[in-house]
Amino acid sequence: MEIEFVGGARTVTGSSYIVKNDDFQIMIDCGMFQGRSDIKERNWLNLIYAPARIENLLLTHAHIDHSGLIPRLIKEGFNGSIYATQPTIDLCGIMLPDSAHIQEMDTEWINRKNKRLQRELIEPIYTVQDAENSMDKFRPVKYGQIVNIRPGVEARFRDAGHILGSAIIELWVEEKGKKTKIVFSGDLGQKDRVIINDPEIIEDADILLIESTYGNRLHKKREDTLEEFKDIILNSYNQRGNIIIPAFAVERTQEIIYSLAKLFREKQIPEIPVYIDSPLAISATEIFKGSQEFFDEESRELYLSGSSPLEFKNLFFTRTTEESKRLNTEVSGAIIISASGMCTAGRIKYHLLHNLYKPESSVIIVGYQAEGTTGRKLVDGAKKVRLYGEDVLVNAKVHTLGGFSAHADRDGLIEWMGHIKNNKLRVFVIHGEEEASQSFAETIRSKFGYDVYVPNWGEVVDLLTMRSRIAFYGVTDSYTAVDRELEALTESLKSLTEQYKRARKENRLKDVKRLQVDINDAREMLALIIEEL
Repeated sequence: MEIEFVGGARTVTGSSYIVKNDDFQIMIDCGMFQGRSDIKERNWLNLIYAPARIENLLLTHAHIDHSGLIPRLIKEGFNGSIYATQPTIDLCGIMLPDSAHIQEMDTEWINRKNKRLQRELIEPIYTVQDAENSMDKFRPVKYGQIVNIRPGVEARFRDAGHILGSAIIELWVEEKGKKTKIVFSGDLGQKDRVIINDPEIIEDADILLIESTYGNRLHKKREDTLEEFKDIILNSYNQRGNIIIPAFAVERTQEIIYSLAKLFREKQIPEIPVYIDSPLAISATEIFKGSQEFFDEESRELYLSGSSPLEFKNLFFTRTTEESKRLNTEVSGAIIISASGMCTAGRIKYHLLHNLYKPESSVIIVGYQAEGTTGRKLVDGAKKVRLYGEDVLVNAKVHTLGGFSAHADRDGLIEWMGHIKNNKLRVFVIHGEEEASQSFAETIRSKFGYDVYVPNWGEVVDLLTMRSRIAFYGVTDSYTAVDRELEALTESLKSLTEQYKRARKENRLKDVKRLQVDINDAREMLALIIEEL
């Protein structure tokens, strides 16, 4: 039996793993790659050489870095079932079409430039229709229910405490009369978080794949985080500046709403207007409100008492583009929560464009920021960032609140692992940037003495011999591909400039105007590639 690390190896995004032998192939998660340009490029590569050979897919949760390539998998031949909890299915029903819409918009913009430069047009990874069609493959699973995936393979979903519907997956595989239990942690949540239950305890496993997003860091206590959150709001409010919060549409937005509701109820902050400016987050919040059976005890009791933890009178939802634009011209001294959480797409980019340069404004980072994203640049102290082709000075105060994270920190992961009773446990450390994964692997060795391995992207490990090989994904070196792109654009710009000079010399005004547009487009494309590098 082998495990193939299709994604989520030495990087936080693109989580996807295949358990296989001569008889079957079962995939766990099918995530989209995000962050640096060389990482995102993997979304277009031939990552899975034969999707039709994969029998079934088990999905830990709805976040795009775990579910975002499902429509592509189906488009390329997968015809099995996708097992997930009902909240995960409901959330994928809004998140996958939203992801497809972003891809279609980005592709349309790039193709306008490519057409002017007489370059090959591209297609989106998948369309909105592909995303909607993929929902027919989903099959709901209840927490604690043992599901017969195929002869000799059973699975059970346990609450991971990460987002609504998130799961730890226990997988039992019988091979040659021997049963092996493989546990996939998925993304593990922190204990004592709002709305969501604590992660369930797993007490036995032969092989563990455990995430390491914060494997080398510790979070602040929730009480300290709320106090800091309150102070930031009060300071910004006193200066009449807007408070911009980039937040993932699912879970993080709802947790921020819950926290604000508590502060308003207890009159710790004035009734500042709060705008949720993300159609996806608004839809996700409605799904949360209808899923109270999955809430923790405190949140359910609030609902039963008639005090909704996801509502307050000064909370406003901006659904249309026109309403969103008005926030940047008519609103001050407000809290604006928008997506995407890493500031790479969506309406949050417009709010940053209109607020980052203002000293009276604040930006509160409340979630993980992958390498290469605008959010990561802000966390790292960038003095300016590039948005929509222009440089924007960072004069606003940028705050990072790790205590809102939906991921367990290093000690939380170690505590959770400590319940597994098997001194021969084999551990694969996944879903973390390389430094975090390697650091966490060393912590595990020191604490438990387990056999620990940090796999590489594309590595296939034989679970009997622990020998490995690298799968062929038809991929060339990413940096070489980017170099070729830069070289081609530079040559194109040089040629356009020579044509422009000749047109001016010959007084061909129509050609001069056209070439000016083409030259500006080429320069903008160059700037975007250089920015991502």
